[in-house]
This record gives sequence, structure tokens and C-alpha cells, in this order.
Amino acid sequence: MLIMNYRYRIYPSTEAQAKILEWLETCRGVYNYALRELKDWIASRKCDVDRCSLSREYIIPSDVPFPSYHLQQNNLPKAKKINPKLKEVHSQVLQTTIRRLHDTRVRFSLSWFWVSSF
Repeated sequence: MLIMNYRYRIYPSTEAQAKILEWLETCRGVYNYALRELKDWIASRKCDVDRCSLSREYIIPSDVPFPSYHLQQNNLPKAKKINPKLKEVHSQVLQTTIRRLHDTRVRFSLSWFWVSSF
């Protein structure tokens, strides 16, 4: 069986390079915001209620659901209304950014489980 591979290289103009960098910065901001939501939710459920330090722990109400991929993805249109910079980046790119965050979190927790079980 013969497999042929093709390699393409693009040479964007200076304006296109600037636009790509803006999009990457926007994706980085979305990734960091989604990660902060996850970390805050997890940190708020780390300790018992009667033993949490209010000065060091951020407590999220118990009725707030876990910020899953679908919940964060569904919040993107609302975020686009608040932040017009998000409208410049294609919606599937932002969804993929959030998907990568959640896939990485799942893979990291699985690898941590396998390492700690032996």
C-alpha cells in the first residue's frame, strides 16, 4: 500500500500575521477564563464547609453546576455579546479551544490515576 503525503506551507502577509496573533490571543484568553472557572469550582468543593478558610478559599454556591464542556460552550454566545472581540474569531475555533481544555483535564486526571495506583 502506497501512502502519499503532501506538505503545504503558507506565507501570510504582515496584516494576516497580525490578525492571526490577535485570534491566538483571544483563544488564549478564552482558555484561561474557562480554566479559571474549572479551578474555582473545584477549589470551592475541596474542603468541608465547617473547615474552609474564608480568607483563602473562594466558595461557589452549591447549586452552581460543574462547568462542563457543554455548559462552557453554550456560554460562548453570551460572552460574545459582552465581549465584541470574541466575534472576530470563528465560533468553532473557540469551541475547539474549550474542548482541548477539557480533553487535557480528563487525560491528566487519568494519567495521575494510573501513576498513583502503582
